[in-house]
Amino acid sequence: MITFRTAIWLMLAGVHVAVVVRAIMLEGRDAYARGAWLLLLVALPIVGTILYLLFGEVWVSDAFRTRFRNAYDALLPHATREPGTSSSPAFEGAFRTCEAASRWSASSGNSATIATGSDEAIASIVGDIDAATSTVHLSFYIWLGDRNGSTVVDAVCRAARRGVACRIVADAIGSRALVRSSQWTAMRQAGAWVHASLQVPFGLGFLAGHRTDLRNHRKIVVVDGRITWCGSQNCADPAFLPKRAFAPWVDILIRYEGPVARQAELIFASVWMAETGEDMRPAFAIRAPAPRPDGFPAIAVGTGPLSPHATMTDIFVAVLAAAREQAVVSTPYFAPDPPLLDAIVAAARRGVRVTIVFPQRNDSRILGAISRAYYPVLARAGVRIFEFRGGLLHAKTLVVDGSLALVGSANMDRRSLDLNFENNILFESVTLAEQVGEHQRDWLANAIEIDHDGVARRSPPRRFVDNLLALAAPLF
Repeated sequence: MITFRTAIWLMLAGVHVAVVVRAIMLEGRDAYARGAWLLLLVALPIVGTILYLLFGEVWVSDAFRTRFRNAYDALLPHATREPGTSSSPAFEGAFRTCEAASRWSASSGNSATIATGSDEAIASIVGDIDAATSTVHLSFYIWLGDRNGSTVVDAVCRAARRGVACRIVADAIGSRALVRSSQWTAMRQAGAWVHASLQVPFGLGFLAGHRTDLRNHRKIVVVDGRITWCGSQNCADPAFLPKRAFAPWVDILIRYEGPVARQAELIFASVWMAETGEDMRPAFAIRAPAPRPDGFPAIAVGTGPLSPHATMTDIFVAVLAAAREQAVVSTPYFAPDPPLLDAIVAAARRGVRVTIVFPQRNDSRILGAISRAYYPVLARAGVRIFEFRGGLLHAKTLVVDGSLALVGSANMDRRSLDLNFENNILFESVTLAEQVGEHQRDWLANAIEIDHDGVARRSPPRRFVDNLLALAAPLF
């Protein structure tokens, strides 16, 4: 006769076997990720099963998927469509990849400037909000109630009180303190519409229709439909008090004017429409910003868990594939999937001068360790590796051959590649790329270069740990 305890163990064993089979059978997952999960499930059956059920798949419900897809499809007719937007032949593949991801064409006639620092960026954003006459649309992953965060809150309140339509999005987890604060209430009472994105009741993802840790990592500012800001910076002080030990946080924000602002606003509006239910199509009745005769081509692209598998990877790979002479990368979190790692290595092997700068001190110890585990692979290919010493380098930049650049919210880690909602802008402009390059050179001037020979002479224990971390990278 089977006892109650035996029945429980048999049930748990059945669940474990079912999860193992599921992990093997799941389509669209690379072999490295599959192997990492299988190793965890075999090594730690109970813990591994629980972790897999919570985080093993990028799952969203059919209702969630349909709601977001319908909102995006409804807004697509308002996208700028300029067949044949000029870009250099060498960069055409990168632009076409972004066009396939966004389902609109690259826009021409854009202009841009880069904020000189984080505080200056917030001051300029506040200036744009104070000058707004029709709409203010903001979306931040982390929005703190510190000096910079409060300054933006006050600007939103002023704009809303004078009749500007303000729609405000903050990630429910990343900005949870602000969402629960009097400042959030103040914006609502001033007349702004506020929304905490991707809320999960009591951590129960199945009630919300998506994974608990599915996050809106985007940083979008659009004012009057003609100005947009895109980059890595959250709405906070560089001191970033929740993680002050790693301060200052070093970011980059670019202010664009032109048709690309319409594309950024569509990315914002699609999430707003899907989550709040408001029909955003009337907001695009006004004419899109006209291209400037001396402007440059650019395209805004949003990616996330509803995108085709590896869309963000495809974009990174396409930009790297365009490199002929030089590629400079900055990213705080580096846990690439095989295609992205192969693209970096391939660029270096074909003679491209590839440089990557990471933060020396990382707020995520695990991801910091995983990043370093890839140093030997990068070094053997000839990639120059630097570690920034002036705080946490949080900027996500990729500049190719001094004229093509991708700047936005996406890191080169598994969360940005597979899970988070991200937004980036790809542009071709010698002037703007040079300005981004100046920031990169400033970071490199305050960085130490990793010795290739030292990396190659790893001890057996170190090699074991590095290889184990690289194997575990898909879990993070």
